[in-house]
Amino acid sequence: MTEAQNLPGRRSDVSSPNGYDPRQWAVHTAYSDPGPYADLLLAVPAQIEKLSAVARNLIIHYRASGLKLPEETRDDIDARWIAAILDLDQQRHPQPLDVERDPISKVQGCCRDHSLFSVAVLRQHGVPARLRYGFAHYFHQDYGADHVIVEIWLSEEMRWLRFDPEVGEPMERLTTPQDIPHGPDAPFTTAAECWLAYRAGTIDPRTYGAGPGVGVGGAWYMQGAVFYDAAFRAGHELLVWDTWPGMSSPDGVTTAEARLADELSALIVAADSGDADAERQLIERMRSDPTVGPGTSVRTMSPRGDPARTTDLTRRPGTRGTRSTGRRQAQ
Repeated sequence: MTEAQNLPGRRSDVSSPNGYDPRQWAVHTAYSDPGPYADLLLAVPAQIEKLSAVARNLIIHYRASGLKLPEETRDDIDARWIAAILDLDQQRHPQPLDVERDPISKVQGCCRDHSLFSVAVLRQHGVPARLRYGFAHYFHQDYGADHVIVEIWLSEEMRWLRFDPEVGEPMERLTTPQDIPHGPDAPFTTAAECWLAYRAGTIDPRTYGAGPGVGVGGAWYMQGAVFYDAAFRAGHELLVWDTWPGMSSPDGVTTAEARLADELSALIVAADSGDADAERQLIERMRSDPTVGPGTSVRTMSPRGDPARTTDLTRRPGTRGTRSTGRRQAQ
């Protein structure tokens, strides 16, 4: 992968086969917009290995790091907006983003935050990029752990390349984190692929969830995963513990909820194959259909067991930054 100025997929040279236009993912959403920190993102090379390293330098997984992280920064995980995440980082480290951070003082987050940061960098450089929600099969043997990764459009190859910014080195079940294969037997499978396989009776839903031994997973969890991936596609890059109407609960999946997941999954799989009409239908439905879209508010649960609360998505917190907006791209 080359630097931004030569990167296939940069907005100036994006190609659109059969009416398919990935340029909409080169523009910031409200979630990826860096606000006053645009210049910090522009200073990060739009190269997968380098920007992934910076993502890991800023953000530490709140649960999987193996470190005892400060109680006073536990609320970092709900920062949500990339501008807010960068604000937290700059309050603690008023330095360029590639300057090494003490792990204990990094922003607490998860795979969604590593991926959102990476997408924000790429979009700031004018490169189409988006989040994908699904299940990774490389963290645990015989188990699909829910996970968020990044897709970047390569116009010369006419494909979306998948990479995992949270993983720095190859793993036993992942040849490279920088170009993850696609398909039902790939190291990462999309939520839609997993849901349709469950509905076809070819996979055991008990082997999909937040992790073996965590006790959170199954069919209801897989149904919700479809909603997250569909929301990401439409620019709703929500926290992975936000919920909204249409998503299942641990009580089980209703017939109506299963039908909605079937419909969304069919659109996602078709869109992934390059069906521009399915792509448009999926995005329009997630933005305008109250039976599946998050709308202007969500119910935010807590992976730490804190009380759930309603989050108004129209209210973005202020930041303390004063840096130039640089090449910020408005939605």
